[in-house]
Amino acid sequence: MALTRRQQWRIDKVQSEKIDRANKASIKAESDIENSETEQKGLVITRYGQRQLVELDSGEVLQTVSRQNIGFSVAGDQVLFQATKEGEGIVTAIYPRKTELRRQDRLIAANIDQLWLVVAVEPHYQFELIDRYLVIAEDSNLPINIVVNKIELSKNSEQLISDFSHYEKLGYDVHFLSVKNETNLKEFKTKLVNKSHIFLGQSGVGKSSLINSLIPDLELRVNEISSKSKLGKHTTTNTTIYHIPSGGDLIDSPGIREFQLDNLSEKQIVNGFREFKSLAGDCRFRNCHHINEPGCVVKNAVELGVINPNRYESYLNILP
Repeated sequence: MALTRRQQWRIDKVQSEKIDRANKASIKAESDIENSETEQKGLVITRYGQRQLVELDSGEVLQTVSRQNIGFSVAGDQVLFQATKEGEGIVTAIYPRKTELRRQDRLIAANIDQLWLVVAVEPHYQFELIDRYLVIAEDSNLPINIVVNKIELSKNSEQLISDFSHYEKLGYDVHFLSVKNETNLKEFKTKLVNKSHIFLGQSGVGKSSLINSLIPDLELRVNEISSKSKLGKHTTTNTTIYHIPSGGDLIDSPGIREFQLDNLSEKQIVNGFREFKSLAGDCRFRNCHHINEPGCVVKNAVELGVINPNRYESYLNILP
């Protein structure tokens, strides 16, 4: 049954009042952040259940809980908190996030500056798998670059560089490393300074070796955080921030390392291919799927060699 004009007016009025209250609460929270003298700023380094560990600028780590009305904090969040007793506190506000990484609508981490997709010479890299990760990053509006590890196993270095040249042409940085021989590792570390990073990739490509080379005492750090949380090894499965001695932060979690392509829409997938975005709107039909439709600008670009055929093949395989 259709609503009367008065019923609709009342619904709109209630919604408007809710929005107005939320806006006022937001302004007050921002004011509290700027003007508070008793509260302190901290970094959420991990979350477990209803609690989180918050690190101060001094390096001290406190076990905290959050006020119920401020939302859900995750590793990487900058928060405002109030110490309650030695080693504990209450999170009272979450600063606005620069970026978010989600998986199936679940917030995983916040304020990430850079994603790194790690692939390897062995097991041999697969272009479709690489493109799937790139689509995830593009959909999340997160910058992503590529690390090619185990280059000491390559029998044709020129071919290896050629294989990744089309990614560089698209604007992705590609770094060729050998963690085992420490080839190009020192230069790579300089790319991490003053930023927060996540490493993605399939098992066997050397992510753990790379992470351990960046943070030699990682196992000790894990044990310290487990001790602070008072939950033992359980916390090693949580998303956690670790500081890299040479500079920068690493956000790590087994669940993140092997990130899978979620159920994205066709439009999101198209937008995930950088070279498609500028062309797709020029196709003859607005609902063009870029498969076999007449007047498809994307397909024409593939035939002319403007779009790499391997990338186009990945697109076809990724489509739902």
